[in-house]
Amino acid sequence: MTTVFDVPAMELIEKVAGILKENEKVVPPEWAENVKTGVHKELPPSNDDWWYIRCAAILRKIYTDGRPIGIERLRSVYGGKKDRGSRPGHKAKGSGSIARKAVQQLEAAGYLQKVKDGRTISAKGRSMLDNAANELKHELIEKIPGLAKY
Repeated sequence: MTTVFDVPAMELIEKVAGILKENEKVVPPEWAENVKTGVHKELPPSNDDWWYIRCAAILRKIYTDGRPIGIERLRSVYGGKKDRGSRPGHKAKGSGSIARKAVQQLEAAGYLQKVKDGRTISAKGRSMLDNAANELKHELIEKIPGLAKY
């Protein structure tokens, strides 16, 4: 059985983002085209599909973590180094609104479930990610036949 851990992360995230794009419950908010993803960023994302990619990355992160994860921890994961000019940089957290809305949409779509300490992956979400990983593995084996031994 192929799981999320058996395929490259970026390819899986792009594949899952395509699946999420087809879901009517996962849609970018109206403010998503003008917003920065955190105080450490200077510009908004240049990719038009960044909302779906972020939702897919959040889904993968919650799957791989294996324990409940909250919004504050997601803010830390998607944070970065804030440029403070000539002073040393400091870690800054990512946007809480983006993480919150993405998690709420994924929960409404049935991919996440709320538990006491945050959110965990639901059976539907785990199945969707594992199926996407399996399809991706077969696509990669067709492109590079030497991967079949793994």
